[in-house]
Amino acid sequence: MTDTRDATAVDLAEVFGELAIDLEDAAGVEPTVGTVLEFAVAAFKCTDAGIVLVGPGGRKNLRVAEVTNPVVAELNQLQIDAGSGPLIEAAEGSEPVLVDDTRAESRWPGWAERAAGRGIGTVLHHPMLTKTRTIGVLSFYSADPGAFTAYDEALAQILCQHATVAVAYARNEETLAEALEARAVVGQAIGILMERHNLTERGAFSVLRRYSQDYNVKLRSIADQLISSRSLPPPAK
Repeated sequence: MTDTRDATAVDLAEVFGELAIDLEDAAGVEPTVGTVLEFAVAAFKCTDAGIVLVGPGGRKNLRVAEVTNPVVAELNQLQIDAGSGPLIEAAEGSEPVLVDDTRAESRWPGWAERAAGRGIGTVLHHPMLTKTRTIGVLSFYSADPGAFTAYDEALAQILCQHATVAVAYARNEETLAEALEARAVVGQAIGILMERHNLTERGAFSVLRRYSQDYNVKLRSIADQLISSRSLPPPAK
């Protein structure tokens, strides 16, 4: 007779195996995040889910990346704006933060009252951790108080680990693609300046860099303007 635990383990392996394939097929951060949230709602006992990502400024720069319900976006943004709440605690720490019953939550009374009023009973915020940094928070919402068991929390951690790897990889791919595109655009702009003003490559690059510094904009932006308008902006005063 098959052990129930063995059967469950096999089922979980298959489910997370399918998720891994779906994440591999997702191209870019936005599709990757969407795939994770679809899986979260389908596979876990949560009503809705959301992901908040850490921006270039670090943990103090959080943005709502994707949600399955506008209520989740509202509650996440409320915490970001206030700089307080279980989401913020998860983002700034290394452990998941569980609110088992919003109606009885005393640590963040204002947020808890809003959440309960929006029909949310249980919330689990799980930090998305790499070895060196936090890249975001994966949040699980349920309409029922006390919805998540210790087993559910363990599964949420596994999903969060999959999501972290996939999102980090997608971000790196997008960053590399943007860098390569910017390099090509700057190279085209340098070519225009070299031909038009009989400059060396280094000289043309110095011109672009000076305009970039004078206007306090990225080199790519100056190059884009030169390519599109065939002229540089007037010298900064």
